[in-house]
Amino acid sequence: MENETGSRNFIEQIIDKDLAEGHCKTVRTRFPPEPNGYLHIGHAKAILLNYTLAQAYGGEFNMRFDDTNPTKEKVEFVESIKEDIRWLGADWEDRLFFASDYFAQMYEAAVKLISKGKAYVCDLTPEEIREYRGTLTEPGKESPYRNRSIEENLTLFEEMKNGKYQDGEKVLRAKIDMSSPNINMRDPIIYRVAHMTHHNTGDTWCIYPMYDFAHPIEDAIEGITHSICTLEFEDHRPLYDWVVRELEYEHPPKQIEFAKMYLTNVVTGKRYIKKLVEEQIVDGWDDPRLVSIAALRRRGFTPESIQRFVELCGVSKSNSSVDYAMLEYCIREDLKLKRPRLMAVLDPIKLVIDNYPEGQVEELEADNNLENEALGKRKIPFCRELYIEREDFMEEPPRKYFRLFPGNEVRLMHAYFVKCESFIKDEAGNVTEVHCTYDPETKAGSGFQGRKVKGTIHWVPAPYAVQAEVRLYENLVNEELGVYNEDGSLNLNPNSVRVLKNCQVEPLLAKAEAYDSFQFVRQGFFCADAKDSSPEGLVFNRIVSLKSSYKLPTTK
Repeated sequence: MENETGSRNFIEQIIDKDLAEGHCKTVRTRFPPEPNGYLHIGHAKAILLNYTLAQAYGGEFNMRFDDTNPTKEKVEFVESIKEDIRWLGADWEDRLFFASDYFAQMYEAAVKLISKGKAYVCDLTPEEIREYRGTLTEPGKESPYRNRSIEENLTLFEEMKNGKYQDGEKVLRAKIDMSSPNINMRDPIIYRVAHMTHHNTGDTWCIYPMYDFAHPIEDAIEGITHSICTLEFEDHRPLYDWVVRELEYEHPPKQIEFAKMYLTNVVTGKRYIKKLVEEQIVDGWDDPRLVSIAALRRRGFTPESIQRFVELCGVSKSNSSVDYAMLEYCIREDLKLKRPRLMAVLDPIKLVIDNYPEGQVEELEADNNLENEALGKRKIPFCRELYIEREDFMEEPPRKYFRLFPGNEVRLMHAYFVKCESFIKDEAGNVTEVHCTYDPETKAGSGFQGRKVKGTIHWVPAPYAVQAEVRLYENLVNEELGVYNEDGSLNLNPNSVRVLKNCQVEPLLAKAEAYDSFQFVRQGFFCADAKDSSPEGLVFNRIVSLKSSYKLPTTK
């Protein structure tokens, strides 16, 4: 877990000190998502940080669902989160837990606080509780129910558990300090009544613990040594410490906060994504235009690229934003040596080689990746009729256009020189066919030393090409105008996806399976869509274009 300069980050320094001073003998971390939506790229940082810390210290990593709020939680989200974390490479082994597994222990913990005079049942309404809490500049005032006897509180809390009261009628509050400068310490609610069916415990409970009470108990029960969370929980740390101290855990966990990872010009808010899904602006939480982990996987990002991205972002105590281009840089760097470079024609027109024998087919050999010989070679059928990109022919070309135009000669990649002799247009004036002649002496790899050409274009053999749909993605939001409008709505990009239906690709790509990725020559990196692609109808998502102006920041 060393950063780019080789120095220890501040969390590692804390852990080193804790181990040296005997606060703990080993390291145990956890990732505790609430199953109320899909995980996004920011969660990837938390997952990998917790996992790699445990690995670095020879410790353990727990997976735990913080499922204390049944109003928003679904089994669908539980399963998607498990799949995401496995895919990222974080292995919880046999340590999969649910906060709801500990509901009985949490109830007993609340009873213990009541018995110590540290918690009480309060009848104030939610509005009254907010009013009594005070402000950042004014202290709160005590609830009129704060000094109920221990016996009365125990009876009322048991009646809450037994379903005697309606939602919101009573709550259990910690008795701390209504004049504390930290509002979180002003007698926070630790249990509320909620007659809801829970995805894991069904209707067993009608009271549920609040996150700030449940979380430290979960950590303590599991023997978590370092509870690593994001900066918004820094003000909650005194309450976290109060809970584990008052409940007298022998080995209290330690909370450490780090800065979230913010990505420029992306949508991560669950509320916004839920609306996009419901309004069918995107086709699910895994739509490739989103940055949920499921969406990035479907788009074609690899676990290694996201791991690298998280490493480059580093760990700090200061919030900052990261350019989306850095994530694209990481996937380019990961794929460029790993994936074969194949030919795909996205906007095809036919090229006919008039002097090539009709019916003849030859197998041409091509390197799968010139920068990685280990990927080997492949055979491509070559024949009289091919498809080329529409943009690779111009009737009246501008200066320095080196591709096909009447009288010009180019190389067909992996094949021969061809010279444009004529072309055919349809009634609308669109070019439909380009006719050429080829020079059989110029076969690629033959050692031909004659004339040179300035242009090389790619192609696919028309009789053997496979039709595919290709989806070209741009940012879901308008980068120039910003993510949000003044009214808080999303400023959507109307051109966030362009669907090309009649693309022609090399025959080898007919075997592409879900998540298989390739570099399409001159076009970018593409991935077979996991939802919509099949042998009967290939669909490829563009992961990223080939080039970017982005430069990795240098460290001094």
